[in-house]
Amino acid sequence: MKLIRSILFAVFFYLTTSTLCILYIPAILLPRPVFARMVVFWCWCITGIASLFGGMRYRVIGRENIPSGPVIFAAKHQSAWETISLGVILPDVAFVLKKELLRIPLFGWYLGKMQNIAVDRSAGASALKDLVAQAKKLIADNRSVLIFPQGTRMAPGDKTSPYLPGIAAAYTNLEVPVVPVALNSGMFWRRHGFMKNQGVITVEFLPAIQPGLNRREFMKQLADSIEPATEALEIEAAEKYRIPYVPVTEDGPET
Repeated sequence: MKLIRSILFAVFFYLTTSTLCILYIPAILLPRPVFARMVVFWCWCITGIASLFGGMRYRVIGRENIPSGPVIFAAKHQSAWETISLGVILPDVAFVLKKELLRIPLFGWYLGKMQNIAVDRSAGASALKDLVAQAKKLIADNRSVLIFPQGTRMAPGDKTSPYLPGIAAAYTNLEVPVVPVALNSGMFWRRHGFMKNQGVITVEFLPAIQPGLNRREFMKQLADSIEPATEALEIEAAEKYRIPYVPVTEDGPET
């Protein structure tokens, strides 16, 4: 049954995505806000397919922790799921993404049309300046920004990857609240796995970190907020849905 669900999910995921990518070609000439609603429709379709065929439903808790006005969302990154479904939960949020994605035919064009923040990760300090400059324009336009502070997808339980300078640069220079986001999507849709686990993905918005902290204080508070909350969600999913789970630290797997 699990194999059948995973196959059906893959078929409808790629069929829907390829079809809409082609149909959306003329729409790239439309104003960005109109095109953004079309992209949210794709996100909604894939989120629905994940639920219907993949058995991956979701719930959101902690919405009351999102302040009014533009903010920076600092989200745990475990799966492709949040790159899609956060577009439903947070419509028109601007994602910070790697510049190479813009080179993908059609899909990359659409990412550019959405005015996300594309960063050349090999550019060092200039990449941070570029990130801040682009983010300032979006914040001024009343759009929130979403960044994955560890820069890449992390397997559930993996505590070995540090939080990168990009989130600190954004926090220091943009002077808006940072909302930490914990999730457990990797328990159901793994980074390098075809099989999808059935269950409810949880996205948790945690209390906002207000501007004014120094860099070290901010980075510690951010990690101390996201990591324990994420671990709690992972353990909850492991116990409820009987999904294998082994936390990994720099010293190796926890026993």
